[in-house]
Amino acid sequence: MDKPTIADLREISAFKELDDPALQWLLDRAELKTLQEDEYLFRKGDPIDNMHIILKGKLRIKVMQGKQFRDIGEWDAGTITGQLPYSRMTEATGFGIAVEETHILALHKNYFIEMEQVSRDMVQALVAVMTTRARDFTRLQQQNEKMLALGKLSAGLAHELNNPTSAIVRSSDILRKHLHNTPEDFKRVILIRLKPEQVDAVIEIFFAKINEYGSQSLTMMERNNREDEIAEWLEDQGWEDGYEAAENFVEFGMSLDDLEEIAEIIDGQDAQPIFNWLNNVLTTERLVCEIEEASLRIANLIKSVKVYTHMDRSPDKIEADIHEGIDSTLTMLNHKLKQKNIEVKKEYQESLPKIPIFVSEINQVWTNLFDNAIDAMEDKGILTIRTHTEHDDLRVDVIDNGSGIPPDILDNIFDPFFTTKPVGQGSGLGLDIVQKIVEQHKATISVKSEPGMTQFTLCFPLNE
Repeated sequence: MDKPTIADLREISAFKELDDPALQWLLDRAELKTLQEDEYLFRKGDPIDNMHIILKGKLRIKVMQGKQFRDIGEWDAGTITGQLPYSRMTEATGFGIAVEETHILALHKNYFIEMEQVSRDMVQALVAVMTTRARDFTRLQQQNEKMLALGKLSAGLAHELNNPTSAIVRSSDILRKHLHNTPEDFKRVILIRLKPEQVDAVIEIFFAKINEYGSQSLTMMERNNREDEIAEWLEDQGWEDGYEAAENFVEFGMSLDDLEEIAEIIDGQDAQPIFNWLNNVLTTERLVCEIEEASLRIANLIKSVKVYTHMDRSPDKIEADIHEGIDSTLTMLNHKLKQKNIEVKKEYQESLPKIPIFVSEINQVWTNLFDNAIDAMEDKGILTIRTHTEHDDLRVDVIDNGSGIPPDILDNIFDPFFTTKPVGQGSGLGLDIVQKIVEQHKATISVKSEPGMTQFTLCFPLNE
C-alpha cells in the first residue's frame, strides 16, 4: 500500500470533520504496518500501547472459551481500536488475526498528550469512539454470557426432558401390546357367568384398592414378603408364573386376604380368569399413571421455561414475584443439582411483596449465582436461598457450603473476565454481568466468604 494520505483518513467517519493540520500531524507520527493473512496483530495478554487504524483489509477477533477459540466479530477498514485517549485498557483480552493482507496505522500512546495540544477535536472524536466501543463490548459481553448460559440450560433441559419422554414412549408401547389381550381376557371372564352381586362385590374391593394407589408405604422386606406370599398362592390356584402378577397386586396395596376374599366371593368357580382380568386392569391403570406423571413433568418443565424466559410477556419492567423466577431457574438447573446430589433449602418469606424488575435479566442473575454455587460445592452440598424484607429492602441471600473464595481475591470477583475457576472451566464473565444487571435495578449485591460458606446478598429497594 502506498503511503496513506489525508484523503485516506477522511474516509474514516471519526476523522471526517477534522482539519488538515490535525490529520497531517497524525500521519507524520503514526507507523504503517502490514499484516499478511493469518498474522496476529495482538494476542491475549499482549500490552496495548498503540492506537490502531485499519486502512485496508480485515481482522478477525477471537476469544478463548474453555479450550477452544470462538469468533466474536470482525474489524473492517475504518475501524479504530487499541489504546485510545483516556482508555484504561492495559492488555489484550482476545486475539486479533488478519483475514487477508491488512494495512494498519499505529500511533503510540506517548503521543496522546501532544495530541491534546494539537487538536482537541481529534481527542473528542477518539473519546467518542471509545465510548461506542465500551457500549458495544458490554452488549457483546452480555450476549455472550447469555449464550453460554443458554448452552448449559439447553443441555440440562434436554436431559430433564429425556427421562419423562422415554417413560411415555416405553409405557405407551407396553400399554398398546397389553390392550391387544383385552378381548380374550374379557371373553374368559364372561364365560364364568358370575352373578350381579358377585360382580359388585369384586368391583367394590378392586376399586377401593385403585383409589388407594400410592398411599401405602411398605419397607423393602415387607414388600418382598407380601409378593412371595401372593405369588405362591396364585401358583397354587393354577397360575404359571405368579410373581409378575404378585408385584402388580402389591403395588396397588392388595394383600393375600384381599385375594382370598375375592376367591370366596366367586365361590368355587375358576378364579384365574378373574385374577387375570384384575391384573390386566391394574397394569393398564399403572401404565396410564406413569404416562400421566411423565406428561405432567414435561408440562411443568415447559412452564418453568416460559417463566424463566419470560415468554409471551412484555420485555419491560413489571411487578413480579421473585420466587417464581428463582424456582424456574432451579428447575432449569435441576440436572446439575442431581448430578452432585445437592440439597436445596428454600427459606422463603411468605407474602413477599412484588417488585418491579426486568424478569429475564434477573433470572440471568439467579442462573449465574446458582451455577457458580453448584460448581463451588462438592457432592452432597447444600444450597440455601433465603428471601425476606429488611427495612425498605427486599433481600435475597444465596448461600453455599463450598470451599469459599480466598480473601486475597474477594475484592476482584466482580471485575470483567475475573474467574476463580481453573483454565478451561469458566470465562469469568458471570459476576460482572450480575453486578451490571443488579445496578440496572438500582439494587446492590455484596458477598462474604470463608471456608465452608459463601453468601451473596442482593437488596432490592421496595420504594422504587
